[in-house]
Amino acid sequence: MAEGGAADLETQRGEIAALLKTQLRKGDTWYLIDSHWFKQWKKYVGFDSWDKYQMGDQNVYPGPVDNSGLLKDGDVLAIKEHLIDELDYILVPTEGWNKLVSWYGLTESQEPIARKVVEQGMFVKHCKVEVYLTELKLCEDSNMDNIVTRRFSKADTIDTIEKEMRKLFSIPDERETRLWNKYMSNTFEPLNKPDSTIQDAGLYQGQLLFVPSLYVISCAHLDSSGASRPLIEFLVLAFLSRCASFFHCSVKNSSYSLLSYPPYNSYEYSDQSRHSEKEGLCGLSNLGNTCFMNSATQCLSNIPPLTEYFLKDKYQDELNEDNPLGMKGEIAKAYAELIKQLWSGKYSYVTPRPFKTQVGRFAPQFSGYQQQDSHELLAFLLDGLHEDLNRIRKKPYIQLKDAEGRPDKVVAEEAWENHIKRNDSIIVDIFHGLFKSTLVCPVCSKVSVTFDPFCYLTLPLPMKKERTLEVYLVRLDPLAKPTQYKLTVPKVGYISDLCASLSALSGVPAEKMIVTDIYNHRFHRIFATNENLSSIMERDDIYVFEVAVNRLEDTDHVVIPVHLREKYKQSGYNHSSTLLFGQPFLITVPRTLSEEKFYNLLLLRLPSLLIPFPQSYLSLDWEPEIKKKYFDESVAEDFDKHESMEYKPQKKAFFKLKDCIELFTTKEKLGAEDPWYCPSCKQHQQATKKLDLWSLPPVLVVHLKRFSYSRYMRDKLDSLVDFPLRDLDMSEFLINPNAGPCRYDLIAVSNHYGGMGGGHYTAYAKNKDDGKWYNFDDSIVSPVSEDQIVVRQFLHLASSTALFA
Repeated sequence: MAEGGAADLETQRGEIAALLKTQLRKGDTWYLIDSHWFKQWKKYVGFDSWDKYQMGDQNVYPGPVDNSGLLKDGDVLAIKEHLIDELDYILVPTEGWNKLVSWYGLTESQEPIARKVVEQGMFVKHCKVEVYLTELKLCEDSNMDNIVTRRFSKADTIDTIEKEMRKLFSIPDERETRLWNKYMSNTFEPLNKPDSTIQDAGLYQGQLLFVPSLYVISCAHLDSSGASRPLIEFLVLAFLSRCASFFHCSVKNSSYSLLSYPPYNSYEYSDQSRHSEKEGLCGLSNLGNTCFMNSATQCLSNIPPLTEYFLKDKYQDELNEDNPLGMKGEIAKAYAELIKQLWSGKYSYVTPRPFKTQVGRFAPQFSGYQQQDSHELLAFLLDGLHEDLNRIRKKPYIQLKDAEGRPDKVVAEEAWENHIKRNDSIIVDIFHGLFKSTLVCPVCSKVSVTFDPFCYLTLPLPMKKERTLEVYLVRLDPLAKPTQYKLTVPKVGYISDLCASLSALSGVPAEKMIVTDIYNHRFHRIFATNENLSSIMERDDIYVFEVAVNRLEDTDHVVIPVHLREKYKQSGYNHSSTLLFGQPFLITVPRTLSEEKFYNLLLLRLPSLLIPFPQSYLSLDWEPEIKKKYFDESVAEDFDKHESMEYKPQKKAFFKLKDCIELFTTKEKLGAEDPWYCPSCKQHQQATKKLDLWSLPPVLVVHLKRFSYSRYMRDKLDSLVDFPLRDLDMSEFLINPNAGPCRYDLIAVSNHYGGMGGGHYTAYAKNKDDGKWYNFDDSIVSPVSEDQIVVRQFLHLASSTALFA
């Protein structure tokens, strides 16, 4: 048996490994576990082959399940924003969670983070654990200052929310209730379908729902017999708030109605709707982290030929509702309706819930209210609109051919003709161009040339070659405090590079350093010098220990990790358990050292952590009273800051857009993970690949790939890029000798401010009627000068997608 009466380690490993393969089923409950804790557990049970040597080692015993790294500060229920599956947390099914908690317990004062499995997608269903719940604000209209926040699953119904509100506000059973939601200052809407889910009703993060006061007034008339019969029953909703008062009349046994309210999938408009607005200068309300959608939509809205196509209803003649690759025409119809509202000249803003609902039905990744990438939405819209409006009703099968030495002109024309035979729409007319792709086998020199259509250019940004890391250096001298340093290291480097950088600042030889990651009072990881720096995450606590010998060359000594543990009696058990505390450390000792001398070396290593006392006493397993008397926790946590911590990052790199295009068209070698199958060698090879531009569309969409990902890291590339407002000359990049001049003017930019997984999206766009530039920031539209656009591009590092025409 393992510690604490748990199942033996082999049993734990086998049972959890099997449960992690459980298929997701709608309605099941899964639990989040902090990846730090889970990795420690994997080491303890020898889950992976490379962890077998630590199996059962008490120094890596994980202790109670600890999700503190996932929780917001001061909140035991709310998790941090922008957590990533398998990077920040692990998902386990209910049975797996119950087993782990029965074996190890749960950290005191923490609650399980349980989440439901929901089904997403309209035509292709798939299940997903709903990690982020929808937070709603609940109140009664009689006291709208008394707001209670509760979190619900998207699969919960309006009826579920209403029952929760009845309990929260102690509403009597005999009192009739009906939920309303409030969007903005004077925009209200009844939620008339109790069985609608939160997702179907379009409720968003932070939305306010309230229960109004209800009064029933009956009007009657006398029939021929003189009896009184109810004619109309008035259901009066008295909104007692300062905002507004509404009255609704429902009629029994009659189709008559005094007032009719729009269904939940209709548009809401601004209260300035009676005033005339300039066409196209209409904002989009943020439904809760939907600024990415608003930004992309405003950019597309300001593409003149596309908007005219929808405003003049040309799309109706080309709707392809039977296309199996399309969305039954629903995306095109929802987009058309939204464009007509934006360009009606009647509203200062509209609420695009119907459009978002349709997008979420066909692209489940956009169905929630988490921040997404505006370019991903733009790409989905262009593809969805294309298939919904494809003029080809039956796509023919076409056998693609390689160039086989034929002239580029011939192969390019053949490729475009084949493309048009299967894809012909307004999107193709406006946005599609042609690449030339050249692959060369490094073994047999086989050359493969193909021409492929594209809808947008995704350009790489020159990556920063360096990153900064904060580390703590622990000296050999036991009386010296740890010192915090800020290091500049290669972005694609090794632990040895970290040691070299720290050595230059501290004077400690790099070969006498050991780099560790400390988590929960234990060594989470001890790095080898040849490991990649990318394995160090931003939130890791990196401690570098100075050791007495060169551990790579000295074979007479061994470096031993030491943890501090407090003994305590576990209620309900006769045996004692231990709890880690303080900071672990490393000690270098001769291999032939006796136990007594080893104990004395430990005594010499610990004086800085101890409170002076006339009698000496020490044990690595500390009795509670001994720890209380002799261990100085304030000293154990204290450290100095090196002057490098005052280092200010250098100015951001500056590039022109043409630099990114040149990088895009540079020859590169394929990675080992994505080789090319050479038809001559009959095997996969790491070929060289070169992309060139053959033809460009009337409207060129340029996307800057600002985010970089790895197994351990996520980062935003914040280089400054110069977007020309006029005369972007692409002629020099076209290899088609017959292409002729090709110049573009900027007409829209989707901007991103902030870091990965968060931040805020806005858009700059040039109005097709007055030729002036405007800033679209959700529901707010304001004029902006060309000079401001240029300055903001450079200062805010915002541009992520640009459209040229």
